[in-house]
Amino acid sequence: MTELRLRIVFDTVVLGPGKVELLGHIRDTGSISAAGRRMAMSYKRAWSLVETMNAAFASPLVTSSRGGQGGGGAQLTPTGLAVLSHYQKVIDAARDVGADHLAALAALLQPPSDMSDGK
Repeated sequence: MTELRLRIVFDTVVLGPGKVELLGHIRDTGSISAAGRRMAMSYKRAWSLVETMNAAFASPLVTSSRGGQGGGGAQLTPTGLAVLSHYQKVIDAARDVGADHLAALAALLQPPSDMSDGK
């Protein structure tokens, strides 16, 4: 299987598969801590990545409210949703345009070893 994983390096932030996955989990769970747990990441690390992204963009990607009796939570802002969408479109475009080159690179690889024959 060939997977395309891109990092986009801006002057103020690097946007790559990890941060994008974190944003997707926040969108899906409504929680920074739950998103971090899905990625085997501490809450502190997840929160640090969110703060980095929020500071780098013109408006925050994630908003959050503190826990308590009613519980806290987090959600993506319209900017956060747009970042997810645009990143995925970049991946899709790169995959489409580069499909022939990816296949050519894959053809140059050694075949995977067959683990079932005891080697």
